[in-house]
Amino acid sequence: MPFIELSGDDQQQLLSLARESIQVRLLFDRDLHIDETTFSPALQQLAACFVTLRIKGTLRGCIGTLEASQPLVTNVVHNAAASAFEDPRFPAINRDEESKLHIEISVLTEPTPISFNSEAELLEKLVPEKDGLIIEKGSHRATFLPTVWRSIPDKAEFLNQLKRKAGLADNFWSNNLKAWRYDTISFEE
Repeated sequence: MPFIELSGDDQQQLLSLARESIQVRLLFDRDLHIDETTFSPALQQLAACFVTLRIKGTLRGCIGTLEASQPLVTNVVHNAAASAFEDPRFPAINRDEESKLHIEISVLTEPTPISFNSEAELLEKLVPEKDGLIIEKGSHRATFLPTVWRSIPDKAEFLNQLKRKAGLADNFWSNNLKAWRYDTISFEE
């Protein structure tokens, strides 16, 4: 699936809406309500996305969707608030932190299955700095966005940490492990 074409204005509008969504939740304890039909056709397209929050380069929240089930603009508004207040790895954002937040939005292509017969073959097929990766075994499922390659450039370590994120052991292997790759268009403020 090709990327959604987003103009610079579309990207800036999404970044502004992400920040506004966080501010509305922080100040009024409610979700930002939007009418997606008032936005550009590109922002109305169904798209999966993640919103990543950092403070001084340190992860502070990251929530998203892997399937394109709602308009991109709606998905960004929802995921921004969820990243700030619902990421189980972090406490909710407070007023002091909000002004320091660095927001990055990653819009995903449709994930495509990777066929492999061994961990070595899966690792061989990964393209660092390009591939986002989803792994799944039963109820264990996790993903790393392509931007994670910046902090984990080694393929084996990338996969091991993703297994941990999914609740699996580093040395876990099963012929029933499933994997998908996707690409992203990412932009930040």
